[in-house]
Amino acid sequence: MQINNNIQLDQNAYLNANQALNRIATGSSINSAADNASGLAISDNLNAQASGISQSIDNVNSGIASLQIGDQAIKEQSSILDQVKEKLLQASTDTTSQDGRKALITEIKDLLENFDNIANSTNYNGQTLLQNGFNDTSATQALQFQAGESSGDIIESGSIQSNTQGTGLTALLNQDIETFTSADARGYLETVDNAITTVNSFRAELGSTQNQLQSSSENLLAQYSQTTGAASVISEVNYAQEVANFGKQNILAQIGAFGAAQSNNINQNIVSRLLS
Repeated sequence: MQINNNIQLDQNAYLNANQALNRIATGSSINSAADNASGLAISDNLNAQASGISQSIDNVNSGIASLQIGDQAIKEQSSILDQVKEKLLQASTDTTSQDGRKALITEIKDLLENFDNIANSTNYNGQTLLQNGFNDTSATQALQFQAGESSGDIIESGSIQSNTQGTGLTALLNQDIETFTSADARGYLETVDNAITTVNSFRAELGSTQNQLQSSSENLLAQYSQTTGAASVISEVNYAQEVANFGKQNILAQIGAFGAAQSNNINQNIVSRLLS
């Protein structure tokens, strides 16, 4: 005769309760590949895509910030050229004395030096924006902004040389103060007008690129929201459902434990009677 000293407990209730508790604690419905292998693969791919989009958004925002710095610098340069033209007009009339004309050309040269200082010092994260380098007055290389996940998602801004060399103002900057005449002043008016047009074209280029980046940013934000939303649908836990499931499995586990305890008591009673 054989008397079992216990019954085989159903471990599923304990396992399911632990799984539900783990999901509640982590906030994720997939904590291992065993939970949902295909769902885990899809979720990981979506999260990787969202991470790439997030970095692209940072890239775009950095690009917008740099262009805004360049735009404000060129705006100040444009204001300087307006002042230069005003002083040239004042110097071009013969009612201005020669001493007055010397004072005006001195002011003009100071303004143009400031014009060049702006070109030399305007930078974003160490990269000069209005000329090729701090001591390199040649044109900048075209700026390229990574605005997406693929290598082709590039937004490009044209090269800029917004200094006296690039705007054709070198001769005016180097004008001899002593020999500056009203005729010279009139001759430089067209040069300054051309420089103003050039500077405005640089600013328009920056504005156009900035608009493209802002449009790209809005699109990337929408992609990021949709991608993270899709990932959350797969991986995020339904708290109400898991709390209810945990309660159910916990009750089943307690019932199983009670049944096992009762079985042990019955078996012990039988053994006691057989031995008495």
